[in-house]
Amino acid sequence: MDITSPKILKLKGALFLLLGVLSGALLLFPDYDPRRLVLFAITLWAFCRAYYFCFYVLHHYADPSFRYAGLWSIVQYLFKKRQP
Repeated sequence: MDITSPKILKLKGALFLLLGVLSGALLLFPDYDPRRLVLFAITLWAFCRAYYFCFYVLHHYADPSFRYAGLWSIVQYLFKKRQP
C-alpha cells in the first residue's frame, strides 16, 4: 500500500533525517577524529551521487524508456545483455 497522505510523507522524511543525524552522531562523536569526519562526509556525498545516478541520470539521460521499481531493477538493467 502506498502512502498518499502529505502529512505522513513529511513525517517519514523528518524521521529519515533524524535517523541520519543520530546515526552520524553516534559514528563520529565517541572517537572524534577529523579524518573520520572527512571520510564520513565523502561517503555520504558518494552515496547521494550514486542515488542521483540511479534514479535520475539513467532515466533522463541514458535511457528515457527505462522504467524501474527500485534498486534491484536498476542492477538488473545495468547488467542485462543488450540485443543488437
